[in-house]
Amino acid sequence: MGRTKRDYPRKLAGKLKKIRDREGMSQTEIAKRLKVKDRASISQFENGIIEPPLPVLLKYARLVGVSTDVLIDDKLNLP
Repeated sequence: MGRTKRDYPRKLAGKLKKIRDREGMSQTEIAKRLKVKDRASISQFENGIIEPPLPVLLKYARLVGVSTDVLIDDKLNLP
């Protein structure tokens, strides 16, 4: 049995950038804070090139005190 492709949250990239902007951090700073290997990964997350791994999404959510549902559900907005 093959794997079916799942929907990608279309608003995720924008929400991640908004979090970084609200926190007043550079891509390098948030990469260090989230323990992501480098700034390039943050850029790829924010531009929708790659999807962050679940542990990284959890760190973003905890950084701003929201549920991961808010990040991945396109029907929910950041507070």
